Amino acid sequence: MSAMIAEVFSVSGFFTLLMLLLLQAVLGFDNLLYISIESKRVGEVDAPRVRRWGIGLAMLFRVVLLVLIVNLFGLLANPLFAIPTNGFFEGEFTLQAMVTLAGGAFIIYTAIKEISHLLTVKHIEHSEGGKTKSVSQAIMMIVAMNLVFSFDSILSAMAIANTKDPASGVVEYQVWIMAIAIIASGILMMLMADYVAEFLKKNRMYEVLGLFILFLVGVLLVTEGAHLAHMKIFTFPIDAMSKPTFYLVIGVLVITDIISTNYQKRLWAQKEAEILGENPEAAAVAAVDEHMAKH
Repeated sequence: MSAMIAEVFSVSGFFTLLMLLLLQAVLGFDNLLYISIESKRVGEVDAPRVRRWGIGLAMLFRVVLLVLIVNLFGLLANPLFAIPTNGFFEGEFTLQAMVTLAGGAFIIYTAIKEISHLLTVKHIEHSEGGKTKSVSQAIMMIVAMNLVFSFDSILSAMAIANTKDPASGVVEYQVWIMAIAIIASGILMMLMADYVAEFLKKNRMYEVLGLFILFLVGVLLVTEGAHLAHMKIFTFPIDAMSKPTFYLVIGVLVITDIISTNYQKRLWAQKEAEILGENPEAAAVAAVDEHMAKH
């Protein structure tokens, strides 16, 4: 135990922990979006409790999953079955590839279903998603999807938190440091979950942006799972979407949405002033002045 404590509080261990915390914070944003969407299905009263219990249980299972992956790392890469080449489709599926593919497909399905609901519901401001769920069902879904997200973050953490014995060449993973980073990120998610949910509730215009970000997360996971399975369609391999490309697309999407939203607000302010009988040019200037004063 003393050796583990010394490892955590050493200079190299401290910087490794900082890098892992940054990694968990970056990869945890899409998780918060899903938690916010899923918790809405139980109603406003139970939603905070669902978020706390879901994140807490997910944090516990994520530590267990970390230990399992470290000890059974070879099994994740071993093919379970393969679809032979037939000129149309082929793949060699591992456990990691199947979990990543299934999780990504479910996230894409969830995002599309929520977007469709927003387009068909009559009263958007009073809409809280599709079918309602029980508290236990929502918690189970949050835990399950958190574990899907965990595969990517844990494998990335293992690439950072490891030491190699120069004599034997054996790689040892710093499990305690990774576990501390998981617990710290889980606590941070508990603190941030209510704020993210409240922000989306008060700013419904950004809810669609969040759903499209979630959709892209699903695409990222599906392409990553397909890449891990060496999938080919018509002899063309499916490559994983790179993380820089993913974050670039997210950045462009956010900037475009912010500009579009502000422009629509200006147009509505100008239209409202024109309806009230003001001079169109004066109304335009007044709308711009009002917009600048508010923002």
